[in-house]
Amino acid sequence: MIILNETVILDQAIQAEWLEWVKTIHIPAVIGTGYFSSHRILNILNSPNEGVTYCLQYHTDSIDKCTAFEQTEGGHLKNIHLKKFENKLVLFESIMQIVD
Repeated sequence: MIILNETVILDQAIQAEWLEWVKTIHIPAVIGTGYFSSHRILNILNSPNEGVTYCLQYHTDSIDKCTAFEQTEGGHLKNIHLKKFENKLVLFESIMQIVD
């Protein structure tokens, strides 16, 4: 399984608004592209960063689907996310593979 992981570090003051938006708008948009079969939201409890840190994970069965998402829909959806919460969060992505 391949996981596209979005790590988001945000101001605590926007946490509730951000989480509601992610659950109702962002995640449905990402899943709606058809590249991912499921998702998970994680809160990092021991983050060394200032603010609150979350990971949004999207699961797919192939690296090709993940790459296709990034080449077609990914940049657009990321830009919407960044613009919606401009100057209130930092977002970076990583691609992971489950080994065991």
